[in-house]
Order: sequence, then structure tokens, then C-alpha cells
Amino acid sequence: MEKLHNAIDRLKTNAWLTKTSDAVNRLFTGARERSANRVVHPFWIIVQKEISDHVRSWRFNVLLFLILLTCFGSLYTSITTLVDELSKSKNADDPFFFLKLFTLSDGSLPPFHVFIGFLGPLLGIGLGFDAINSEQNSGTLSRVMAQPVHRDYLINAKFVAALTVIGVLFFALGFLVMGFGMFIIGIPPTAEEFLRIIFFLLLSVLYVAFWLNLAVFLSIRFRQAATSALTAIAIWLFFTVFYQIIVNLVARAMAPSEMASQEQLLGYQQFIVNLMRIVPSQLYTDATTTLLVPSVRSLGPLTMEQAYGAIPSPLPLGQSLLIVWPQLTGLIAATVVCFAMSYVSFMRKEIRSR
Repeated sequence: MEKLHNAIDRLKTNAWLTKTSDAVNRLFTGARERSANRVVHPFWIIVQKEISDHVRSWRFNVLLFLILLTCFGSLYTSITTLVDELSKSKNADDPFFFLKLFTLSDGSLPPFHVFIGFLGPLLGIGLGFDAINSEQNSGTLSRVMAQPVHRDYLINAKFVAALTVIGVLFFALGFLVMGFGMFIIGIPPTAEEFLRIIFFLLLSVLYVAFWLNLAVFLSIRFRQAATSALTAIAIWLFFTVFYQIIVNLVARAMAPSEMASQEQLLGYQQFIVNLMRIVPSQLYTDATTTLLVPSVRSLGPLTMEQAYGAIPSPLPLGQSLLIVWPQLTGLIAATVVCFAMSYVSFMRKEIRSR
């Protein structure tokens, strides 16, 4: 009788295992069928293709090598300076000591955020100067537009793909700097320092996105890739070098006399500051300096009463964001305007087969 019960139990167990295995097989078979039948949106197919083209291109690898080289150079100078300060017990109790990885330098090389402000536009221009005209000259643009794909998918996918590559690169560099800093100096960042670094990286991506959209717009307006690249570099050089020379000449010509009142001096200084804020790089520099140096309390001229009443202490993150909100708004507006110009130009562009 006991053997009979054991046999019945074994039969029930085998039946349960068989049903379970059949259910698992049906589950995996259905999942494979659903994944095989799932249709990927054409927009994301174009995005994946553009990301693959950017990552495999030689110009992106050259720009990546330059950015990595400058990043490690600025990281080396900042870490050696921080180690010297720690050995001398100088500023060791600073609550924002970790942020000096991105701002401190010994004078031989600029700090990390200065390199990003200088090389970031080149990265955006390099990824966007031939986004449209190269495909138009090779004849692939008319073939893509002949497919049942919306026209705006192409321009939006190119922007999303390049912005994804830039965002991944900058966040990887930022976390790499933080990792090396924690490993060498042995001091982890606080929560506020980490948030300030995240906002700095987001601001860097936004700043490069402006130059990316400008380069894409020029690639739509000019048929030759060399023309669009030279025009974008010329605009970058004008705002980086020549615009400051023009502002200095204007400032020298409009300098008030020695007998000018305090209101006239403040108005003159505010006018010069507003002229400099037309440049996107100046907006980026002001915003990053305020985010990475919490002791910065103002970005404009101050009266003696305002300076006298200020409390000499670092600002919290919310107050720093309020100070740089005009700069953030200006960068966002410039980026949106450039993207809108690119979008409208591409939607109105006549595309013919070769």
C-alpha cells in the first residue's frame, strides 16, 4: 500500500513538472514571438544609426582624444595642488573642498571647466557641420526621404543622437574626475557638491548643444561641408577672440571721467557686463563659476552698501541657481532658437535626387 502511494506521488510530481515546463516554454516562446513581431519606431532606428556613425567616425575619436588629454592634464594639476593643500592643512576644513577638482589649477594648465568651455564648441561643431549636406551630396538624403518616414524624424534624430553622444561623454568625464579625486585625495563629495557637479555637467551639455544646433543649421544652409565647417569655426573664433577686443575698444571709448558719480560708474560697468553676456561662452563661464565656486555671490557690479551688508559665507545650491538663472535662460533660449531655425530650414528645403 505504501509503494502504491509513493508511485501516485511520483506521478503527480512528474505531471506538475511537465505542466510547469510547458508553461515556461510557452512563456518564452511567446516572448520571443512578441520581440520578433515588435516593430521598432523609425525615429529610434535613425537615432541608433547616427550614434553608430558618430562613435565610429575618425573626427569624433580625434576630438575625444583631445578632450581626454586636456581632462587628464587639468585633473593632474588640480590633484597635485589639492594634495599640497592637504599636506599643509590649508583649507582642509572647507565644506566645498571636493569642488576644487574642477576649478583649481597651479597655473600651468587651465582648470577642467575652462577646457570644457574652450573645446566644447569644437565638439558640437564637429558633430553637426556635415549633418545634412554630406548626405545630400552623397545622394542618401533623397533615398531616405523617398521612404515612408516623416521628414522631421531625420533632423530630430540627428540632434538627439549627437546630444546623446555629448551627454554620455561629459557625464563619463565628470564621474571619471570624481572617481580619481576620491581615490587619490580620499575625500568623498557631499550631497550638495555632487548636485553642483551634476548641474555643471548638464549646463555643459546645454552649452555644447547650442553650437551643435548652429552647426546643423549651417549644414542645411550650405551645400558644401567645408563651407559650413569654416563658417561655424569663424563664428566661434569671433565670439571667443575678436568680440572681446571690440568690447574692450568700446569700453575704452565710453569710459567715464574721473569726476563721474557712483551711479554713472555702475551704469557703465553694467553696460560692459551686458555686452559681454551676449557671448554664449561668457554665459557659460558665469554659470559654471557660480555653481562650482559657492563663495561667488554676484555676477555684476556691487555698491559699497551691498558689499558691506553681504555675509561672507558660501551660498546654498538654491541661491546659486537663482543667481545663474538669467544665464541658464539665455543659453536655453539660444539653443531653442538655433534648433527652430534648423528645423524650419530643413522642412522647407527642396531635396532632389542626384
